[in-house]
Amino acid sequence: MHPSLGAWLVVAGASCSLFCGVGFLNAFGVFQDYYKTNMLQDMSDSNISWIGSVSIFLLYLLSPVAGILVDRFGPTILLIGGSIGTLLAVFMTSLCTEFYQFFLAQAVLLGMSMSFLTLPPLSVVSRRLPQHRGLALGIVVGGSSVGGILWPVMLERLLSHTNLGFGWVMRIVGFTMLPLLAFACATVLEPPPSHKTTTTPPLETLSDSSNANLPTKDDKSKTWDISILKNKVFLMLAAGLSIVYLGLFIPPFYISTYATAQTIAPEASFYLISIMNGASLLGRVLPGHFADRYGHFNVFSLAILSSGVIAFCWTAATNLVGLIFWGLAYGFTSGAIISLQSACAGNIADHGTQGTAMGLLMGAVSITSLVGTPIGGSLVTKYGYLALSMFSGATLLAGSLLIIFARLMLNRTPWAVI
Repeated sequence: MHPSLGAWLVVAGASCSLFCGVGFLNAFGVFQDYYKTNMLQDMSDSNISWIGSVSIFLLYLLSPVAGILVDRFGPTILLIGGSIGTLLAVFMTSLCTEFYQFFLAQAVLLGMSMSFLTLPPLSVVSRRLPQHRGLALGIVVGGSSVGGILWPVMLERLLSHTNLGFGWVMRIVGFTMLPLLAFACATVLEPPPSHKTTTTPPLETLSDSSNANLPTKDDKSKTWDISILKNKVFLMLAAGLSIVYLGLFIPPFYISTYATAQTIAPEASFYLISIMNGASLLGRVLPGHFADRYGHFNVFSLAILSSGVIAFCWTAATNLVGLIFWGLAYGFTSGAIISLQSACAGNIADHGTQGTAMGLLMGAVSITSLVGTPIGGSLVTKYGYLALSMFSGATLLAGSLLIIFARLMLNRTPWAVI
């Protein structure tokens, strides 16, 4: 059955929400480099990276809360609150001059607010398009990649080629977000009650050892049910992703500073972030389409393995052309990780607990997403970029092994569509 126009409007609004949320966080590499050469010259790379890491940490830390709340109250009030908080954080950042000010505005307030721009759209889309979950979530998460493409270009042009100054550049960012967030609040809506039926059972119904741990009814009295935490497949998925997130964000955070260290012009270094996020857009949409056909866990595992191998090859790229190709490859495979993690969580939850499952999964990676990039900064300072590459690749490969084990727990047949 083909999705309705209303369902695709939800996808469009959800994409706008992630464009302003995670998409803006994807541009932090620009801030990392800009702060280091301007307002925060006396701070180390590791210290500056805490701003981006804490914002990602809080996004994931509050995701279980956002997921449970969207299952109980719907997306609208959460999106409105998240939009107000995000805009306030951006406008407050425009007034900052000291590290603690940037930390409070761009790390704490922005990260907390963006949880409520991320989980509600993902859970609603997962519910409304169960037969096309991989593709739909890929398009939604692709909105963050579009943000990762456009925000760095916009920021670099305004910061480096105008006399506006940092404050007015951030205010322009806020005014750009305003209509997009308003559109998201107006369109990301739950389906009418008569259409809220479960058309796709959880994958655990294929596995005798796991299906007893999940709720089976779309009942509002059970929206606070977190019994999925007893499910062994879900726990293995969460453990694997936690390890993956130690190294996942290191390349986009440090590709710009690595390029500068290779004597590549700063302007070209900025654009490497957009190039990586451009490839990530394709990686979030195309694998989602194939995952609907060949299995979300199958494609997800392959994407993590590929990302790990590519991360090991990072320092083999020593010029601009090499970094462009490397960034395209890593962006594509890592983009699939971001989009398919939600699809995998949705597949092992029932219709009424999609938000809870996705929120708990994202909450599980909050600590490792916090410490991963600062660890990377310390490795760069003490041992150089080769150690950074090895750390990123090793964590991705180790995490992929646990994801593969979770997939085998569902079905041990290698060619099964899981």
